[in-house]
Amino acid sequence: MGDYKSYSMELGGRTLTVDIGRVGKQANGCCFMHYGETVVLSTATASKAPREGIDFFPLSVDFDEKMYAVGKIPGGFNKREGKASTHAVLTSRVIDRPMRPLFPKDFRNDVTLNNMVMSVDPECDPEIPAMLGSALATAISDIPWDGPCAMTQLGLIDGEFVINPGYELKHKSDLQLTVASTREKVIMIEAGANELPEDKMIEAIYKCDEINKEIIRFFDGIIAECGKPKFDYEHIVINPELNEALYAMCPAEEMENIVFTDDRSKRDKGVSEVRAKFAEQYADREDWLAQIDEALYQYQKKTVRKMILKDHKRPDGREITQIRPLAAEVDLIPRAHGSAMFTRGQTQICDCVTLAPLSEAQRVEGLDPFITKNRYMHHYNFPSYSVGETKPSRGPGRREIGHGALAERALIPVLPSEEEFPYAIRAVSETFESNGSTSQASVCASSMALMAAGVPIKKSVAGISCGLVTGETDDDYIVLTDIQGLEDFFGDMDFKVAGTHDGITAIQMDIKIHGLTRPIVEEAIRRTKEAREYILTEVMEKCIAEPRHELSKWAPKIIQMNIDPEKIGDVVGQRGKTINALIDTYGVEIDIEDDGFVSISGTDAANMQKAAEAIRLIVTEFEKGQILTGKVISIKEFGAFLEFAPGKEGLVHISKIANSRIAHVEDVLQLGDVVRVVCLGKDKNGKFSFSIKDCPKDETASMDIGRVVASAGPED
Repeated sequence: MGDYKSYSMELGGRTLTVDIGRVGKQANGCCFMHYGETVVLSTATASKAPREGIDFFPLSVDFDEKMYAVGKIPGGFNKREGKASTHAVLTSRVIDRPMRPLFPKDFRNDVTLNNMVMSVDPECDPEIPAMLGSALATAISDIPWDGPCAMTQLGLIDGEFVINPGYELKHKSDLQLTVASTREKVIMIEAGANELPEDKMIEAIYKCDEINKEIIRFFDGIIAECGKPKFDYEHIVINPELNEALYAMCPAEEMENIVFTDDRSKRDKGVSEVRAKFAEQYADREDWLAQIDEALYQYQKKTVRKMILKDHKRPDGREITQIRPLAAEVDLIPRAHGSAMFTRGQTQICDCVTLAPLSEAQRVEGLDPFITKNRYMHHYNFPSYSVGETKPSRGPGRREIGHGALAERALIPVLPSEEEFPYAIRAVSETFESNGSTSQASVCASSMALMAAGVPIKKSVAGISCGLVTGETDDDYIVLTDIQGLEDFFGDMDFKVAGTHDGITAIQMDIKIHGLTRPIVEEAIRRTKEAREYILTEVMEKCIAEPRHELSKWAPKIIQMNIDPEKIGDVVGQRGKTINALIDTYGVEIDIEDDGFVSISGTDAANMQKAAEAIRLIVTEFEKGQILTGKVISIKEFGAFLEFAPGKEGLVHISKIANSRIAHVEDVLQLGDVVRVVCLGKDKNGKFSFSIKDCPKDETASMDIGRVVASAGPED
């Protein structure tokens, strides 16, 4: 295999080991990462030439979950790994977001960061070595990159911080925080929290930052020994003469008038007219026309940033701390179990909630042994018409999956437990219109829709995003409350925070620069708290202040009961015959857990109650003197067999049918008749016997299967 180098450090009470030169030698950079018994192979590769005809950096990040890593064979027909799981997509995004800003702004070569999870130690989450492996593999490679960066996860259990918690501790933690840093600054924040106060969140963020700096010092030693010289690439340089011609044709005052509007379509039209005019005037300069889009982008960016930073003017005329006009309403969609719409300027989200039995929860097959199903699902859709564009729908992309997961994370802390509310819940956020921070509008709309659906959430949750424009020095900056699309596009930060009146439930922070100072982080968190309080008090809670006490008439109702786990087989029956008969007879859904917890769901309350009574009868042993109602299912010479519930039968001897002697059972009973009987106890063979003639006429049976025979025969 040849020589290779191995480096180790202690991280969060476990050993992190990096092997360089052991495997993957043909990649631009490769690290074989070991964290406890978790093993991840991280590689960084780049194309030799830029991709033609693009105006963005084509970075791809993969988190490749191999089921053999946890000793499982993949489910499904093919029995091999296929499409990336939601968790894999979200992990890829967390790796992408801090690394992307550190690549050169004009870099157009394809770069792929692949992280193959080969072994999983439940105490060492593979996200950690994958994040660190991607950063180190890129840092030691010849790919141009201004790293390294490092990432740390932090939990909060019983008031104490836990560094890089394993799977089990994560599910007990009041905080799930991931922070990435460079040597000097925080560059990415991702968090879910149980209403964590702002001061505690800031403390947690900078606890991670301290650990990241230790990791970077470890990385620096590896890079010094193993790092390759960075290769040169084709730089994108706008022809100065083109810029001069553009500025002459469209002076700064005119460009300010174009971008200084809250109407996105008006701004887009103005920019398009400038481009068309330039293309007409310089039709013979193909070299200029090839660069005009980039030149216009840079001109708009320069104009917007100057207006904000120097003149304190925002494109739509708002004050720096001002939120766009807000509106909220519920019950837009009649047949949805709950619906709400939240509007903030030109951003508009309609959220629809669906309730279903717990059996409809999403089953999850992944590397985390503690997650088997998702009871709450939040999906986010972003159709092209929401931004005035046209393109075919190809299903949710990574951005849509990420936004849905962020809103889901924000609302999980206020959801009722399964015992309090035994439903699977799906919230779908439909983007009607988009001009900045639709993910946080989704949080607001979903919170109201859940309340409208009668889900007893503990508190309302709102979300808002802050932006940033920076100057030449660290103390030259402006934080913008409630950024619109243009401010996000040309600005330096999108700092999303969701929470209740009492604390933060979710954070996602993206930036385009090389990190944020602590004053910027603290101001952004303070601004989002102020805005969140306003949105909750002045808009959302005035629309719907608390969960409704009743579910929609279209929502399924649920009856819960507990049975002896040893009786589950009696309820299910051979090959499911008994439970399927109950489902078909009463038009309900029945779910039984291994511990004997039973949920009966349906829309007909009377039939649900009948199904519940049938189950109670199935699991209850017959007792002498018990009054029952049964249906005649078989007639013999010696008597009639009655079914009291699916799978629960008993015999009425011919002598116990009528008060007078009868020659044939058919003289009194026919198949399908429903009669009341009394249990006589066990016969000499140990079997229960029943009587029609001895049944008190004024007693009420324990269940009502159907029509009751008016008389069991004449009395003497």
